[in-house]
Amino acid sequence: MQLDEIVNWIDSAFGEVTPNIAQAEVDVLRQIFGDSGYQRYLQDQTNRRIIRDYLTNAVVLGEITEGGLAAFASQLVSEESRAALALFMLMSSIEEARDLPLLSGDMEMLKPLQPVPPARAHIKLVPN
Repeated sequence: MQLDEIVNWIDSAFGEVTPNIAQAEVDVLRQIFGDSGYQRYLQDQTNRRIIRDYLTNAVVLGEITEGGLAAFASQLVSEESRAALALFMLMSSIEEARDLPLLSGDMEMLKPLQPVPPARAHIKLVPN
């Protein structure tokens, strides 16, 4: 499974995102916003939003205390750690906020998973 291929497929399935503007304007927008620097900035802003919303919801729902927010401080300062934290948060419910790896101090860098062959289905048909 190639993550880039999946992301590209999803992006293409969304269809065209530009409003009714002239092609010259589209070209200018691509020139300004199409470089990798802007894409990194945009991804970091998205990660910040995920973290902000997750932590806000966790405090409001009482899953972590306002004082508990300080445990996240070291993970919020770098772009790479924000990306890892946002991914963990996307994969966790708010009720699992206390179980996030950084709270217990064992936050590891993300490692690519190796695909495993699917297990055989264990479905047994019962005639009626």
